[in-house]
Amino acid sequence: MAELPVPELPPTLSRCSGRFTISTLLGAEEGGRGPYAPTEGSGCDSAQPTHLSGSTLCTRTFGYNTVDVVPAYEHYANSKGGGNGGKGRPSLADLHSILKPDPGHLHVPASDPQRSNGGLEEAAGEPGKAPTPEPVRFGWVKGVMIRCMLNIWGVILYLRLPWITAQAGIALTWLIILMSVTVTTITGLSISAISTNGKVKSGGTYFLISRSLGPELGGSIGLIFAFANAVAVAMHTVGFAETVRDLLQEHNSLIVDPTNDIRIIGVVTVTVLLGISLAGMEWEAKAQILFFLVILVSFINYLVGTVIPATAEKQAKGFFSYRADIFAQNFVPNWRGPEGSFFGLFSIFFPSATGILAGANISGDLKDPAVAIPKGTLMAIFWTTVSYLVLSATIGACVVRDASGSLNDSVAVGSPGCEGLACSFGWNFTACAQQQSCRYGLSNYYQSMSMVSGFGPLITAGIFGATLSSALACLVSAPKVFQCLCRDQLYPLIGFFGKGYGRNSEPIRGYMLTYVIAVGFILIAELNAIAPIISNFFLCSYALINFSCFHASITNSPGWRPSFRYYSKWAALFGAAVSVVIMFLLTWWAALIAFGIVIVLLGYVLYKKPDVNWGSSVQASSYNMALNYSVGLSEVDEHIKNYRQGRLGAGPCLVLTGPPSFRPALVDFVGTFTKNLSLMLCGNVLIGPRKQKMPESRLTADGHTKWLMKRKIKAFYTNVVAEDLRSGVQMLIQAAGLGKMRPNILALGYKRNWQTASPQSLEDYVGILHDAFDFKYGVCLMRMKEGLNVSRVMQAHAGPTALASEQQASTVFQSEQGKKTIDIYWLFDDGGLTLLIPYLLGRKKRWGKCKIRVFVGGQINRMDEERKAPTRTPFPGTVCFSCSVKRFNDLIAPFRLNDGFKDEATVNEMRQGCPWKISDEEVDKNRAKSLRQVRLNEILLDYSRDAALVAITLPPQGKGRCPSSLYMAWLETLSQDLRPPVILTRGNQENVLTFYCQ
Repeated sequence: MAELPVPELPPTLSRCSGRFTISTLLGAEEGGRGPYAPTEGSGCDSAQPTHLSGSTLCTRTFGYNTVDVVPAYEHYANSKGGGNGGKGRPSLADLHSILKPDPGHLHVPASDPQRSNGGLEEAAGEPGKAPTPEPVRFGWVKGVMIRCMLNIWGVILYLRLPWITAQAGIALTWLIILMSVTVTTITGLSISAISTNGKVKSGGTYFLISRSLGPELGGSIGLIFAFANAVAVAMHTVGFAETVRDLLQEHNSLIVDPTNDIRIIGVVTVTVLLGISLAGMEWEAKAQILFFLVILVSFINYLVGTVIPATAEKQAKGFFSYRADIFAQNFVPNWRGPEGSFFGLFSIFFPSATGILAGANISGDLKDPAVAIPKGTLMAIFWTTVSYLVLSATIGACVVRDASGSLNDSVAVGSPGCEGLACSFGWNFTACAQQQSCRYGLSNYYQSMSMVSGFGPLITAGIFGATLSSALACLVSAPKVFQCLCRDQLYPLIGFFGKGYGRNSEPIRGYMLTYVIAVGFILIAELNAIAPIISNFFLCSYALINFSCFHASITNSPGWRPSFRYYSKWAALFGAAVSVVIMFLLTWWAALIAFGIVIVLLGYVLYKKPDVNWGSSVQASSYNMALNYSVGLSEVDEHIKNYRQGRLGAGPCLVLTGPPSFRPALVDFVGTFTKNLSLMLCGNVLIGPRKQKMPESRLTADGHTKWLMKRKIKAFYTNVVAEDLRSGVQMLIQAAGLGKMRPNILALGYKRNWQTASPQSLEDYVGILHDAFDFKYGVCLMRMKEGLNVSRVMQAHAGPTALASEQQASTVFQSEQGKKTIDIYWLFDDGGLTLLIPYLLGRKKRWGKCKIRVFVGGQINRMDEERKAPTRTPFPGTVCFSCSVKRFNDLIAPFRLNDGFKDEATVNEMRQGCPWKISDEEVDKNRAKSLRQVRLNEILLDYSRDAALVAITLPPQGKGRCPSSLYMAWLETLSQDLRPPVILTRGNQENVLTFYCQ
């Protein structure tokens, strides 16, 4: 078999993205010519070339002209889906030739090399117009790894890790570090999975989670995480101010006092950092690189200092270089003070491991976030973990816990009265250790790293670099996340902070809000008090992130398809569980507050239902639950008490509304008794040729669904295209629903114009009732004095330009009914549906004050035997007023054959082509039934003139035994002149009521 001669691909036509390598097979050759180029004048490849030949809609694909286009990235860039993102992609109607293509609808694909290049050249060649500057973009090293490492290497590393090592011992310090790293690593894996789940824009953690897992989880995580970062600014700034205060104290140069000096220095420092942030991301990135180099130099300086022999001054402060005895003593814990517990120290250390999302928080400023975030984040976690473990082990092997700092405390080795490990090194720190007044040593001196190092000022510079870089990273992260959250308008009163400025859309207003929050916490001026607050919120954020990923995985969310290979849903669940457990072990009341805030934020989004659609895992979970329960219903045996759940009951209703906004009373009536109980489907039959009606069907469906949602009707809308009404209703009756969630009641409006309508439409209307009974449906027919169709009234008030789907007409079923009555005329035993529907209606709040009256037909001598009904009325079959009878006769007169009781063959010949006609024999044979409807109407007018609702059992009609015009005359006579809504109901002769518990 011969193969197509595929030319060798230039490097620019092949690119790799994640797990997929994309290569172009045949591009548009330069000049439009190639081995398969068409001849001049050739038309497009189309089923109807006359529509497309010679038009600009044709594009070159695989060497010949066609409306179809090759795949292009731009077609899939819109997250809303549904093909809306591909402006250059023709619609299915264009390809299938259902409609003539609209030149205004189709566009040349953005991926066309010739067109794209031409457009760029034209833009570049416009005189007097400067090109728009490109925003700053970073790679995985500079944008993620360095940024995360700087955020992780914060104040805790220099000022608290030696002290934690003294308290918990080397072994438990390593356990604290590894526990923290376990949580952050699992969270890093989850964030990596989220970042490879689709195109990442600005908004950081919030954008990643909200677009992948939905606004419910993304909104709460984004708000908590932004707040935690704002507080972290204060923590790192206080650490910097504490170091500066110590330097001033050593030189007796305090400004006011130790506490207020921290506040003053902290406020000044955070103001300077704010200025750097406002200068833009480029300046901020340069400052971060400088801080990173300073920290690396300080680490090297520290490690060099540990191997330099200790001077007498350093020995007096507890440093004796590497000693096995010191390592052994510091390997075990020695708890001191109010923070002297494992989880107390964990809460202080944990913020030092929380900088893992610093890179993800500036996702909009990264060149390729899907590659940079996983690679940079995990590398940062690895190297910082190594540095923490090395630092705690080395300083724990060099410095004793208590030292006086006085050179006068040197003694001869083995001197009597000397206690403690330092005695074997020639120093007696017994007095200050017993009195707990030692100023130096790991347990007492926060600047131990500076004392151990080869050159102390370099450690001070490292502290400055670590604290300031972390504070700067948090000061940038919090506004970026908060800005994206504000722009989505998930929560009220925060949209003001969503405005961006400059080419990078800098959130200046968010910077100012973060600055105010940071200053508020800086005024606390106590590092050990601020750190636990941050720990709780960060742990809460990590728990939510991991649980969100786990939830998306187990629900098989359609929008959850990460390409990150090392993600595990069980690891995510473990990370979430560990985070929650640690939160409660640290501070149980703070954990409850944090989760309370999350529940409030989550509940608000679920309640408000913002107008966004990002593919929520909550939506996927709802879908999966509905699917599982629907399939599970197949195994449930039918029972009367479960009537609403399957082919049983007053629940699943198919309502022939047409456009739902045209018959709001019918929608409100059925929606009232099905709400929160059962399924409601609004059906619409579009009559006409399929090619003409299919576009209308697609265009109007969403509008009708939105109308139902705006009216707060829990219902589905569905439509079918058919040649006539009856055929369409037959389609709906047979196809509507799913499994046992199929409708079993057909609700429709009364045909008011049956006397003037075409005979065929009359036949179709009555035939629909027959079809419903054939398919074992109950029927609920509704009549209102003013009619049901309000479309003409709405158009008259709203004008011809208003959309009917946007109008909301009020109906009687939306108002309070007061102390009226619901009158039920249960004339025939239909299984109880006539009684059940009004009963369900009466349970609703608006109808709750109405008294239900039940009228049951029967014989007078059986009243004692049948006392279950509160009111009984005898219905004689021959008593009627002559005027009422004459009115009925006038009603059927236009439809009579007036055959004079001829034989059946003659009657059938006369009725040929007009089956709705009524023969004299049929009038005579059904006289008793006709008089019964007349008499019933009189009783209804006597008893139920002022009722809120009248429910009547629909008269029986034998198929083929009663002309459609006669049957409609019965319904007309029975329900005429009544002011309240009239519901004519007939069940499917299966029980829907039971008096027993089993």
